[in-house]
This record gives sequence, structure tokens and C-alpha cells, in this order.
Amino acid sequence: MKKLIAIGEALIDFIPSQSGRIQDIPAFEPHVGGAPCNVCGAFARLGGSSAMITQLGQDPFGDKIVDELQAVGVDTSLIARTAQANTSLAFVALQPDGNRQFCFFRNPGADMLMQPEQLQSNWFEDCGFLHFCSVSLGDFPMRQAHRQAIALARSHGALISFDPNIRLPLWSNPQACQDAVRDFLPLADIVKISDEELEFITGTSDLHQAKDILFRNPQTQLVLYTCGSQGAYVLTRDIEIYEPSFTVEALDTTGAGDGFIGSFLYQCAHDHIKDFSACSAVQLRRYLKASTAFCAASIQQKGAISSYPDTLTE
Repeated sequence: MKKLIAIGEALIDFIPSQSGRIQDIPAFEPHVGGAPCNVCGAFARLGGSSAMITQLGQDPFGDKIVDELQAVGVDTSLIARTAQANTSLAFVALQPDGNRQFCFFRNPGADMLMQPEQLQSNWFEDCGFLHFCSVSLGDFPMRQAHRQAIALARSHGALISFDPNIRLPLWSNPQACQDAVRDFLPLADIVKISDEELEFITGTSDLHQAKDILFRNPQTQLVLYTCGSQGAYVLTRDIEIYEPSFTVEALDTTGAGDGFIGSFLYQCAHDHIKDFSACSAVQLRRYLKASTAFCAASIQQKGAISSYPDTLTE
């Protein structure tokens, strides 16, 4: 079973003690987060081998991230440390329906300053999947580090997974974010996209029209479309499968989508998937249902990695 490598931001999510606006919250609890980091955590919690490529500040928050990733089995040997900037922080407010509001302290964060020349080809020798998101695709060095990682992973036969994970407050304007996402989409074999992001990325809110647009990219093999409490879809060029969500009370949705894609990629790695056109509808439905259950379990607890179960169920 080959390993998963993720590249991008690793940060501290400050989870509120109660729901409401950030300015009204009396206390926050720190949890290790950052979407690519969460995906590594989900993959490792299930027993897979994963490694995180990022850069952290030389500060206690960076120490916390390294310690907690190691505790769940994530390889931290590819994480750099710098004195040029602090570890990124994100304060999260939870609305009564479980949705989130973010306030980031990342101007710049240490992760943003990672240079492409810091990456080494041998890191990717046993890589089955490289996963990345859009938060680190802004106009700073980490964007080029992503291009380098994708090229190196591809040269070693890995599949590329992209979750745009749109966070507009981190961009100078929405157009810059949209341009970056559309620039990197053609590089991905697997695209994970949410119902809140579909129109922003593809220009249409209609799933079937969006599917045609996404699969215009010859590299794209599979699309995962998540709809929160309304369920999720897995799409290939020939197959479309829907799975409803489990009915649970959402305590905290932080990292839910990351757990979904992390658990999905774990199943693919476990079964040595290289070409999704060879997957049957039965197989893909099994993956989708298990990842939906994984996600449902995680949102019943606070935090991201700390909320992920260590087994898959249906």
C-alpha cells in the first residue's frame, strides 16, 4: 500500500467554546488543522502511511502540530521550520447549524514561504497519491512549491488529488482565487468539490453541466461532489453514484470534507487503484458510503484530526 503525501498549510484551528460570532466567543480551544494536514491525519488514523509537506514557524504552535501529527502516525520528516514567520492560526466561529466563520492570522504564515527548491525527488518514490488544496496557491513561494511537488509526484507515478477548499478571506479578491483554482484543476486526476464551490469554480450550479466542464480536462479521472447534510456523489466519465448523508447532530463540521477525501483516498490506496475507469460502480459506491460514514462520525466531535475515527464502517 503506497503512501499519501499532502502539501500546503498546517495550522492551528481555534475552536470556540460556544456558537456565535468570533467577537462574542469567550474562549477558544486549539486543535491541529489545515486541510491538507487533516487529510494526512485521516489517512494515518485509518492505518495508512502519510507524510505532510509544509513549513512551520519556530514557535510552540509549530511544535504542537509536529507532536500531534506524529502521535497519529503522520510522517513529519518533510516539515521545514523557519524563523521568518510564525505558524499560521485560524479562529473559527460555529453557527447554530454547524457551519463556520473564519478569521486567519497568516500574513504571512510560515507555510506560505516554502520554496520549491526545498522539495526533493526521493520524497515521492513510494507515493501513491499527492493531495493539495487552494489555500496555498496565492502569489507567494508555496504556489511554486506545489507545482514542483505535482511534477515530482507525477514522475513517480502518483495520482494527483485536488480539493479547492475555497477560503475567500485569504485572497485579495475572488477573481484571484478563481484563476488559481482553474489554473491547477487540469493537473488533477481526482477533484473533490463541494456544493458551495461548484458554481464559483465551474460557472454553473447544475451538477451535470459542471461535470462536463470538469471532465474536459483530459487528466481528470474522478470527481467527488459533497453536499453537506444532503449527501455526496462520486462521478467518473461513465458512472454517477449518489449516497445520502447519515442523520446525526453536527457539533463541529471543521475538517469534515478533509476527512471525507482522506478516507476515500485511503480506500483507493488500500485497493491499489491506479485507473478509476477500471473501477466498478459497486466498488465506488462502497468507497462513497464508507467515507460518508467516516464524515458523519467526525462531525459529532470537536476539531478535525482529533475527531476522526480509526476504522471504516458502512
